[in-house]
Order: sequence, then structure tokens, then C-alpha cells
Amino acid sequence: MSTKSRLPRRLIQLYVGLALYGVSSALLVVAGLGLEPWNVLHQGLAELTGLTIGVVSIIVGAAVLLLWIPLRQRPGLGTVSNVFVVGLAMDGTLALVPDAHSLAVRIPLMLTGILLNGAATGLYIAARLGPGPRDGLMTGLHRRTGRSIRLLRTAIEIVVVATGFALGGTVGVGTVLYAVSIGPLAQLFLRMFDVPSASGGSTVVATVQPRRAILRR
Repeated sequence: MSTKSRLPRRLIQLYVGLALYGVSSALLVVAGLGLEPWNVLHQGLAELTGLTIGVVSIIVGAAVLLLWIPLRQRPGLGTVSNVFVVGLAMDGTLALVPDAHSLAVRIPLMLTGILLNGAATGLYIAARLGPGPRDGLMTGLHRRTGRSIRLLRTAIEIVVVATGFALGGTVGVGTVLYAVSIGPLAQLFLRMFDVPSASGGSTVVATVQPRRAILRR
């Protein structure tokens, strides 16, 4: 079966994955025990501007996508969809999920959010319809500078977290747990949701190791 004939499945994976990514990020916001690096920045900017965190995520994603132009990166359907779907799903979930005050509720929310984020990452990346704006920025900088993706991502995300924290974003145990667990979780779910290539092989699994470096955040 050709890759084209698998397009319906890939589209479903893409949009389910992106929606779940927004849901998982919202759960981490409600838990209040620490966010993913980029959402620390989004939350800080939301506090500064009065916009919702989802809207800020969309604006930042679009701005990062503009940085692809000098890097000569080409966005895919998944790239553009990532900008909008994640932010909308995040705001929608935050509007539905009540605030959590007890640690007995917040800790399970944090763990669920991290696990769900790993599954969402595996879903949308395995669809192979284009990387997210932030992932594409790292790979583009890697090609232009020759620096390792791990180094570039670490440096940029330190700046992102520090800036977000200074603006009022939440950094905590959830941030650390996310950073150490997202790589293994993404690898697991990439294998689980892989769409086999036309030759019968697995294009996603073959590139798991370099993508683990991309996904550490």
C-alpha cells in the first residue's frame, strides 16, 4: 500500500495528535506544578499581555515559523496545523477543566499531562506531514550552523524557560519531569503509531534516535 493511500490515516493521526498535545499542555497548566519549556514562555507572555495562553502559543508559533524563511525550511501541512490546533485545543480544554487546588488532584493531572503529551507527540510526528515550528527551527539552525541539535535545543530552551519564568511562567517539578521523560515517551509512541512506508519498512523507527534529540524538551 502506498504512502498516498495511507493519507486518511496520517491526517487523522496528525489532527488527533495535535489536539491531544493541546489538551496535555492544558492539563499541565491546571496542575500548576511546572510546564514544558515553551509553555513557560507562553504563560509568561500571557500574564504580561492579558491574552490566553493558547492565543500566545499561536502567535509565538507563527513568529517562529517566520524564522524558517532565512533558514530555507519548508513547512508542511502538519507545521501550519501545529501553529493553530495546539493553541485552540489548549484554550478549549482550559475553559472546560476546573481549577485544581489539592495535590491529590494536581499530581495525577501533571502525570497524565506528561504521558498524554508523549502519546500526542508520537501521533503527530509519525504522521510525517511536517514538523512543528519549534522543531523545524532547531533542525534548520542545525543545518545552517553545523551545531548539534541537542546543543541548539538546550541553549534556546534555557533562554525560553528563563524568559518565561521572569515573566511569571510556572517552572517546577513538572518541568523537570517533562524534560527527562519526553524523549523515552516520544520514542515509545513513535514506534507504536508509525505509519509503514510503501516498501513495508518503518521510516519513523529508522529515525527515532535523531528525533529523540529533537524531542528533548
